[in-house]
Amino acid sequence: MCGIATTLLTPRQRSPQVWRAIKDTFTRNLLFNEERGRAATGLAVVQVNGQVSVQKMAIPASEFVTRPEYLALLEQVGPQTTVLLGHTRHPTQGDPADQANNHPVQAGPIFGVHNGHIDNDDSLFARFGLPRQAQVDSEIIFRLLEPLSPARLNGSYFAAACPRLQLLQGKFTFLAVDRRAPDRLLVLKHNNPLSIHFEADWNALVFSSRYIFLRKAFGRSVVTEVLPHDQLLLFETSSLSQHKHQPAAACPLF
Repeated sequence: MCGIATTLLTPRQRSPQVWRAIKDTFTRNLLFNEERGRAATGLAVVQVNGQVSVQKMAIPASEFVTRPEYLALLEQVGPQTTVLLGHTRHPTQGDPADQANNHPVQAGPIFGVHNGHIDNDDSLFARFGLPRQAQVDSEIIFRLLEPLSPARLNGSYFAAACPRLQLLQGKFTFLAVDRRAPDRLLVLKHNNPLSIHFEADWNALVFSSRYIFLRKAFGRSVVTEVLPHDQLLLFETSSLSQHKHQPAAACPLF
C-alpha cells in the first residue's frame, strides 16, 4: 500500500494567492497519504521545457515537508510547471535506504509513481532485456514505456503502449510523465484506489489515493467515479479547461 498525490497544471500565470493554494493543497495531499506509506516520500516537479527536479527521502511525509530540500523544490513551482508528482511509500520490494527504490521512479525520460505490486517484473525485465537500476518492482512499468516516442502519442502511442502494459500482472495504479512530452500525464487504475478532482479556478487536476482528502479539500462537489478502472488514460494540460476530469484519450487494458 502506497499513497499517490499529484497535481496536473496548465502552465500559465496565476496570482500569488492561487500559487499558495496549489502548493498548500499539494502538501496537505501528501500528508493525508502518509498513512498509506511512511517508509519514504518523494516529489518530482516537471516544467513545460522538460526539466524535472526530484527530491525523495526515506522518511515519512510529515518529516519530508519540513525539510529545506522540499521547500526549495516547491519554490520551483510556477508559471512553467505542468506536474507535481508525489508519493508516500510502503515497501513491498526494494530497500527504502536505496533512493533508486523510492518514488518517483525514473526510467530514462520517464518519471512515475506506483501503488501496488507487480508480480511478474523479473520475467518482463528478462523478456525484453531492459536495464534495471533498482530492486523495486515498480520500475518495470516505466521501463516498458521508456522506448515509446512521444511523437507517437496521436493514436499510435496507445497502440504501442497498451500491449506492453497488458503484460503486467498484479494490483497496481500508476501515473507517469515523459520529460519529452511534459504536458501529458498517463494514468492507469487497476485494483487500487485513485480519485480525481478538477479545480476550475486553478485550471488543474488533483489526484489522490485518498478520496476523503479531496472531499475535505474541495467539498461535496468532488466527483467520485470519474476514473474508470483498467484503462490507460491520457490527460493533457492543453485541454484541461475543455475536458476537465475526463481524459483526452483512453484505451482499455484489462
